[in-house]
Amino acid sequence: MAKDLSFSCNECGASFRKWSGQCDACKAWNTISEDKALASGPKGKTLGAIRGKSIPLTDLDTQEQEPPRTKAGVDELDRVLGGGLVKASALLVGGDPGIGKSTLLLQAAARFARNGLKVIYISGEESNAQIQMRGRRLGLEKSPVMLASETNLRDILTTLENEKPDLAIIDSIQTMWADNVDSAPGSVSQVRSSAHELTTFAKRNGMAVIMVGHVTKEGAIAGPRVVEHMVDTVLYFEGERGHQFRILRAVKNRFGPADEIGVFEMTGKGLAEVKNPSALFLSERGAPAPGSVVFAGIEGTRPMLCEIQALVAPSPHSQPRRSVVGWDGSRLAMILAVLESRCGVPFTGLDVYLNVAGGLRISEPAADLAVAAALVSAREDATVPSEAVIFGEISLSGALRPVVQTENRLKEAQKLGFTNVIMPQQAKSAAVSGIQMQQATDLAAFIEQVFGAR
Repeated sequence: MAKDLSFSCNECGASFRKWSGQCDACKAWNTISEDKALASGPKGKTLGAIRGKSIPLTDLDTQEQEPPRTKAGVDELDRVLGGGLVKASALLVGGDPGIGKSTLLLQAAARFARNGLKVIYISGEESNAQIQMRGRRLGLEKSPVMLASETNLRDILTTLENEKPDLAIIDSIQTMWADNVDSAPGSVSQVRSSAHELTTFAKRNGMAVIMVGHVTKEGAIAGPRVVEHMVDTVLYFEGERGHQFRILRAVKNRFGPADEIGVFEMTGKGLAEVKNPSALFLSERGAPAPGSVVFAGIEGTRPMLCEIQALVAPSPHSQPRRSVVGWDGSRLAMILAVLESRCGVPFTGLDVYLNVAGGLRISEPAADLAVAAALVSAREDATVPSEAVIFGEISLSGALRPVVQTENRLKEAQKLGFTNVIMPQQAKSAAVSGIQMQQATDLAAFIEQVFGAR
């Protein structure tokens, strides 16, 4: 009987029945390799034919004790973790190269060690001397963190079993090598096997483990998606190289709210937490200018104000450009189509540039109205009042839809000194003292209300 083979792409994790030079999913070359089986059972036997042990069962009414947490003492990190580090949990941290993942985790390791945890930091990319040099630069040389430089997974697990730490940090999972898997380090099989072994070891021994994952050119964690399903928490470290701000975002968290963010500032002494992100993101905002709008958003459980900037200019090309930084490009195309077809505001022959100031990335549809206001403001060369905050969702018909957590958005705007809020009409409006609310039913009425009759 012919051997049943399967192949996977090392970049995106797509599966194929046969080998080819180029991946059909991500278009990368020479990244497809054969998947090796992690283990094989008795020949000719099905799982049902071999008797196993009975597993204990429980019911929904059984009272289980909540898992204990340990706080790092860094409010932004504890917020993203859902209140602190959970014992016997597995975390995966991803981010662009050089964004500050190793710096953040070394600082976190020092904090946890000072709070009484036994912490081991294992790097497969740096030597102990390099880690110590970075620790001295960050002022962490006195922290009781144990270091190691190793890529052999069997040796790492043996060391962890002997030392019995409370927290182990693996930097990174792509450099780990399991000798029972016949493939090169960094391959899909190696990453999947290493992540499974580390996660299982952490659960069995009551140890928390944090694994660093490289990202692909599309921004997703490299390797198979099954790794993200294995772990309890998936964190992404975001930010632009040209900005000092860094965003730690939880995209999955079994012990806390998902999509929670923590804001840090890159300094000469490492990453410093930002207590008031809204004030920091608006700190460089000057006098009112065309195309500048303040948006009141919700990131996780916290309200956050940021500046949305737009620029509209005549295009010298037959195909106008649509450039977006910090927002969804397809969402911008939809807003432009609604403005042109429902409100009579044409953008044909015009280049459109949209930017979320400070390197922040926004995904919620509540930013639709602020983006539309910035686009019309830039096109008409008219300014939006500097004391105004805008938020709301736009439908394809041009109607404005209410958004969630309106009261929290209003309170955040009031805290930073804004006195006017423009938002969709709601059946039940939240009143906040000192805030004047202007409500509109559709996009055309909003444009007429803010920029005058057209």
